[in-house]
Amino acid sequence: MPASTDYSRHQHHEFLAAAGAALADAKLQSALAKLGDTLGQRNRDAFAAMAESDLLRERARAIKDATLAELDRHLETLEASVVRRGGQVHYADDGAAACRIVLDVIRAAGGPRVISAGGLRVVKSKSMTSEEIHLNQALEAEGLEVIETDFGEYIIQVAKQRPSHLVAPAVHLRIGEVAEILSGDAGRPLPADAVELAAYTRGRLRSAFASADVGITGANFAVAETGTIVLVSNEGNIRLTTALPRIHIAIMGIEKVIPKLADLPVFLKVLARAATGQKLSIYTSLVSGPRRPGELDGPDEFHVVLLDNGRSRILAGPLRESLFCIRCGACLNACPIFRNVGGHAYGGVYSGPIGAVLTPLYDGLSANHHLPHASSLCGACQAACPVKIAIPNMLIQLREQLHAEPGELGRLETLAYRCWAWSMRSPRLYRLGTWLAARTLGRWRRRQGWLRRLPGALGGWTSSRDFPAPAPRRFRDWWREEQRP
Repeated sequence: MPASTDYSRHQHHEFLAAAGAALADAKLQSALAKLGDTLGQRNRDAFAAMAESDLLRERARAIKDATLAELDRHLETLEASVVRRGGQVHYADDGAAACRIVLDVIRAAGGPRVISAGGLRVVKSKSMTSEEIHLNQALEAEGLEVIETDFGEYIIQVAKQRPSHLVAPAVHLRIGEVAEILSGDAGRPLPADAVELAAYTRGRLRSAFASADVGITGANFAVAETGTIVLVSNEGNIRLTTALPRIHIAIMGIEKVIPKLADLPVFLKVLARAATGQKLSIYTSLVSGPRRPGELDGPDEFHVVLLDNGRSRILAGPLRESLFCIRCGACLNACPIFRNVGGHAYGGVYSGPIGAVLTPLYDGLSANHHLPHASSLCGACQAACPVKIAIPNMLIQLREQLHAEPGELGRLETLAYRCWAWSMRSPRLYRLGTWLAARTLGRWRRRQGWLRRLPGALGGWTSSRDFPAPAPRRFRDWWREEQRP
């Protein structure tokens, strides 16, 4: 068996182990159970209350589709617009290149003292793109102090964990656990009270903003015609991250560009409704270059890092629709799998249904072969998606690609698929197979209705769940009897 297959099998077992631990964690189950009734329900209510919301979603999808069709041209326009307003644009082929670019910008701004403990302080707003490239680890390895300023991200950073949700990174934690984490950070006991915990974190972060030299953000959108980076939040931390430090670095995937400022309201409306059920997020920041003469706040330097990291390859392939994603998290809230196992079980930066597509595309399908199968294909994700991404179809395509790779299927599994294909092509074989199943297993397990243990290699299925036994009477037999006079 190839080494890559050995690794992917290991990843599969890790996913099953993490999923099993999540199902057994009563506190996590309590937190996840509320997703469908809170964020998920707000999503549905917000779109239901909006007149012609379906047309708005179609419009957002059409803009994304048209933009990706001419992405090179829109990126050139964006670069020219940013430069015209006094900013600088950097292109990064992958995560390592993006981290080097950020470090080079900081070195150039701070001089030799940057690469030493106690050098420049970096504040960050929540950014899944920076998580994707593991930016915090790269900066901290160079002796820089990095502070997350989103409340949920700050909790996760102190706890040394990974975000478990695109929008609510600490959704897997209960308030008592948050109090324990922040008490360690404060050096004193903090009460399990949301207001008190938020007040402590606010005071802690205000001092960080006041002394920060560099602010790093992501970008929800980037308007090509104006060179504007658009950032949305509900906490106000992004305003301080972009306005107070003297250097602002925005890191964005190349798919985040939109052509015109007139396109922006479409996405702001669908993003807020899909993510949190709001008409608009509380703060929408439009950043267009460094501070100009006479302005009281804003950075002296403005840098935009355009990250590829496999996106060009995806754009040229059959799964380009995955680049429509606006990172709202709606598919996570709707997914029955995510709502049972949580985000950490997926193992990557991106979790939930869209993570089951993006992680194999970004990090390799063989190494993440378990993720396309982490779905019931119920379609709830596509129904919730504000740009109607056909996630179930893409998962099926990934499964097809995976099974076409040499060495991914064992001999028994290959034989099983061939037998199934033969029976599906031959009505006679199909009738014979269903007759045998009904006369043997169906009648044997007539009372229980379930097979609790399958033999040999098939035992992997029943190690964590039961298998439905065949019915003791075939549908065709029942229908024939019903048609008799």
